[in-house]
Amino acid sequence: MTARFAAGAQTGRGNVHDLLELAITTADAAGAMLVDQRPADVRVAATKSSPTDVVTEMDRAAEKLIIERIRASRPGDAFLGEEGGASSGGSGVRWIIDPIDGTVNYLYGLPDWAVSIAAEVDGEIVAGVVTVPTRGELYTAARGEGSYLVHRDGSTEKLSCNTGIPLERALIATGFGYFAQRRARQAEVLLGVLPRVRDIRRGGSAAVDLCSVASGRVDGYFERGPQEWDVAAGGLIVREAGGFMGGLNGRPASAEMTISAGPGLYEALHDLLAPLSPERD
Repeated sequence: MTARFAAGAQTGRGNVHDLLELAITTADAAGAMLVDQRPADVRVAATKSSPTDVVTEMDRAAEKLIIERIRASRPGDAFLGEEGGASSGGSGVRWIIDPIDGTVNYLYGLPDWAVSIAAEVDGEIVAGVVTVPTRGELYTAARGEGSYLVHRDGSTEKLSCNTGIPLERALIATGFGYFAQRRARQAEVLLGVLPRVRDIRRGGSAAVDLCSVASGRVDGYFERGPQEWDVAAGGLIVREAGGFMGGLNGRPASAEMTISAGPGLYEALHDLLAPLSPERD
């Protein structure tokens, strides 16, 4: 798969074209491995924040493949991965990786899981790729150059968030945490949101949800809990599609709260959520 972007764009630490192309080929390879080598009985290798927050051996294998492929081309770069944590580098470039965003979906054979890879230069995300192998979809973005969806047949479309959507007609994606106390609080917040919007969707992957905002498949998204690797690539894809991503009261998106939507709806969704205290467990 390929994507359209301006090959001459510079980051100061390298060419955005080169970083994006490396992310695309690496995400494609990881996605193909996860599909082709998925065992009939996917085994849980470990749990993280709770017994329901799982890691599979395939998560670890995919992250290993991603890091090895990137490091072979760029040995001086740093990494932040969901499974392997952080490693330092001296190039000024850091790769932010989620080898399987939506591991529970992958575990159960559900389609909405993704490989997410973002390239960060001196603290700014400049290239992002989210591939959804079961759909045959590859989402890409480079800073200042728009975001694109490449389909399995090679056709490409430029992405644009939905605009002019009033809150009461907005289809909103969300997700839930893994601690029982947090889930209970998120259910309370949802009681304040659901009567005010068209409907709610729960897909199970923050990266896919953000790409759905960018492509207009949903109008907005909010969630307490996503980590940097969940939203780094998807956030750039949303912004390059004309949307916004942030936290409450002018703060950046974080594990405390991440909100994303197109112009107008972003502000309305924020103002709906803020009095509901969604950052409180």
